[in-house]
Amino acid sequence: MAAALQMSREWIGIQQFPPATQSKLLEILEKFKQEDVSSLTVLVMGKGGVGKSSTVNSVIGERAAAVSTFQSEGLRPSLVSRSRSGFTLNIIDTPGLIEGGYVNDQAVNLIKGFLLNKTIDVLLYVDRLDVYRVDDLDSQVVRAITDAFGKEIWKKSALVLSHAQFSPPDGLNYDLFVSRRSDALLKLIRAAAQLKKQDMQGSLIPVILVENSGRCHKNESDEKILPDGTSWIPSLFKTITEISFNGNKSIHVDKKLVEGANPNERGKRLIPLIFAFQYLLLMKPLVRLIKSDVSRESKPAWEMRDSGSASRRA
Repeated sequence: MAAALQMSREWIGIQQFPPATQSKLLEILEKFKQEDVSSLTVLVMGKGGVGKSSTVNSVIGERAAAVSTFQSEGLRPSLVSRSRSGFTLNIIDTPGLIEGGYVNDQAVNLIKGFLLNKTIDVLLYVDRLDVYRVDDLDSQVVRAITDAFGKEIWKKSALVLSHAQFSPPDGLNYDLFVSRRSDALLKLIRAAAQLKKQDMQGSLIPVILVENSGRCHKNESDEKILPDGTSWIPSLFKTITEISFNGNKSIHVDKKLVEGANPNERGKRLIPLIFAFQYLLLMKPLVRLIKSDVSRESKPAWEMRDSGSASRRA
């Protein structure tokens, strides 16, 4: 985490929020101070074009992550680090993981290498609210994240749905649409990550709605709000805080996690088992078979002649 702290800048973007939002955010920062937590690292992942970078900018309150509508995302992750009142917020924005209909392994490896020796306190898995189905691409992305960081990462995660200022088709109730879309994605995450009830141990993956566009509605305090009136930026920070203190261990990205298990070491551990297997199933029966053949073998011809000659002389 030292590298993140070295790159940290003063969080001036917080001053761009309306006073009501600033007040709520400072209350949340005070909670970290009370718990003697001086930094938090948030990893943002998902497919391309779902609003990852825009969400980072909304959270920081400034254009910290590059956003381009018509250009493809770069392969390299980027770190946005801001400090305020002795607390450092690190947000790691990542490229979309899908290219040409498949997971881009190069992008995954670059992300893992970028995170080496860092600790992930919260994962924000971002997708769009205004999409009507889930498909195999979603499963591929979830499996790639799980393979990279382990199932435990989902205990420190939230599902973020962008484009939340959205009118469902055919007059469908907004809350009902949000519920169906959220349930479909959460079900897919559990299936693709092969999460069982005992894996999560009661840790539900919370859902956060965000709206990053300049058209986002505002309340009388000038705060950006969702269709239900919720001020979504403080709500997102509140959920991140709850995840960070949910009792589950943060994910430390060490060399073993980045490189995976050493196949040579794994092979060395199997050698004694292989020898034991060979002895029990191959050598031991073979020895018994040889002894049995020896015991059943008739006497050699020369021994029979000598025995006969001795009998005649007698």
